[in-house]
Amino acid sequence: MNRAINLLVLLGIVAAVVASFAYLELDLHAVVGEGGLGQMAEYAGRFLQPDLSLEHLRAVGRGALETLAMSGLGTLLAMLLGMLLALPAAGRFGWPLQGAARLLLNALRAIPELVWAALTVLAAGLGPNAGTLALALHTAGVLGRLFAEALENAPPEPAAAIRLQGGSQVAAFCFGTLPNLWPQLLAYSLYRWENNIRMASVLGFVGAGGLGQMLYTTLSLFQEAQASTVIIAMLVLVLLVDAFSDVLRQRYVRA
Repeated sequence: MNRAINLLVLLGIVAAVVASFAYLELDLHAVVGEGGLGQMAEYAGRFLQPDLSLEHLRAVGRGALETLAMSGLGTLLAMLLGMLLALPAAGRFGWPLQGAARLLLNALRAIPELVWAALTVLAAGLGPNAGTLALALHTAGVLGRLFAEALENAPPEPAAAIRLQGGSQVAAFCFGTLPNLWPQLLAYSLYRWENNIRMASVLGFVGAGGLGQMLYTTLSLFQEAQASTVIIAMLVLVLLVDAFSDVLRQRYVRA
């Protein structure tokens, strides 16, 4: 019986693949035949000779710093906005504000960063401002939801003890709840920063600045050598941010 089911599943997968090729009208002969593979190899080979001229490296360096600033500032703004929305979303101010905050958080994270970037480019113009806003808006929705869940699961005893001693609600939150949650909130934020440094490199394709915009420009002009340098800079930047984030995580989260 299990063998027959597995065979039906396999036949279904094969039928789906064949139907997909037929529906999309893919012409494999045009891709692999008539010199197609040779052209692809020649195109890929041009990326193996990156442009290392001083002028281009300076431009790539400025783009890398712009991308790093976009991701860092966007994540910082998202942390602040996410915490402001997480407090009502966790039910700290009653159920009406809880429902409204959760609805807003769902809306912020439901819209992808590229869509936010396309919208903010129309509002703020081309450049890093649009990319920073796009990252901040989407990430605020993600972090706000994670922060709210962390607040809901936080032990209430430390804050209640401060309240019993006559402390205010703000003091109870700052000295009773937040110290216990800080490592978890920082871990969430660092993880999103790692994601944002990658996404910031992509947002330039819609005019949001940084290395992504340089890559889009060089690819549009068929400047494979210059594009190769930009891609290498993206990889190096991501590796450096990942390493720095891991150091911060080991120092302030795992400790």
